Amino acid sequence: MKIKKIRISAKHALSIVTIIMMIIILITLPNRKQVTFMEQGLGYVVVPAQQFLGNIQNWMNEKLFFIFHTAQIQEDNKKMLEEIDQLRYENTILKQYQKDNERLRVLLELDQKYAQYPKVGAQVIGKDPGNWYDVFLINKGSNHGLKVDMVVLAGSGLVGRIIEVGANYSKVLSIIDDTSSVSAQVLRTDEVGNVRGDKTLMNEGLCRVQYVNIEAQMIPGDELVTSHLGDIYPPGILIGTIQEVKTESHGLTKYALLEPVVDFKHLEEVLVIDQVWKEKKPNLKEFTQ
Repeated sequence: MKIKKIRISAKHALSIVTIIMMIIILITLPNRKQVTFMEQGLGYVVVPAQQFLGNIQNWMNEKLFFIFHTAQIQEDNKKMLEEIDQLRYENTILKQYQKDNERLRVLLELDQKYAQYPKVGAQVIGKDPGNWYDVFLINKGSNHGLKVDMVVLAGSGLVGRIIEVGANYSKVLSIIDDTSSVSAQVLRTDEVGNVRGDKTLMNEGLCRVQYVNIEAQMIPGDELVTSHLGDIYPPGILIGTIQEVKTESHGLTKYALLEPVVDFKHLEEVLVIDQVWKEKKPNLKEFTQ
C-alpha cells in the first residue's frame, strides 16, 4: 500500500511553526526570566499583528454597537428634545407669571398710594395707530359703573380720563394727547400751571406745562401733581417731573417740559377712580352756608 505524501505549502508551514513556537513560549514562559533571541524576533512579528487585529475588533465593536443601538439613540434624542421643549415652555410661562406679578404689584402699590379713592381695575384692549397710548380702549364700561370723566391711573400716577363709555368698554384720553389739558401745581412750591399734550413733544414722551408765572421758582426735577383748581382731576395725583424751564417768546410767562411718570408706550392694565370728581368736589355754596 502506498502512503500518500502530504504536501504543505510554505505559507501554511510558516503558520504552523509560528503557532507551535507561541505554544512553547507560553508553556515555558513562567519558568524563565529571559526570552531567547528567536522569541524576541517572533514578538516583533506577533505583537503588531495582535495590535492590528485588536484595533479592527474595537472598530467593529463600535460600529456594531452603533448599528444595534441607533434606534435607541434616536429615541433617547427624541425624548431629550421633548424635555428641552417642555423646559423652554415652562420657563416662558414662569417669566410671564413673573411679569404679571410685577404689574399687579405696581397696581397694588398705586391703589394703596391713592387709597382715599375707590377704584376699578381694567385691561387695555385697543389703541389708536402709532407707538403711543394717547387714546386707547379698556375692557370695562357702563355695565361696570364707569362714566365719562372718570380718572384713569397707571404706573405711579395719572394717565388721563374717560371720554366715551360703552356697555363693556371705555375710551380713554391720555394726558399726552394734544387735546388734553390738566390743571397742575408744583409739589415743592404750590406754583400752578397747565399740562397740555403736544404732538411734537409726544414723540419724545413729553408734555408741555404752560401759563407758568414769570416769577415762578419752578426748576428741573420738580414734581407736578394735579391741583385743586380743576373740575375733572382730583388734587394730589402725580403727573410727572419737570425736565426743562424756559421763558415764552413774548416774555410774559414761562413754560416747561414735563416727563410723565406713566410709560405711555407700554400700558396693559389701569385703575379707574370709580367716581366723577366734579360730582364729589366741594363747591363754594358749601363753604358759604
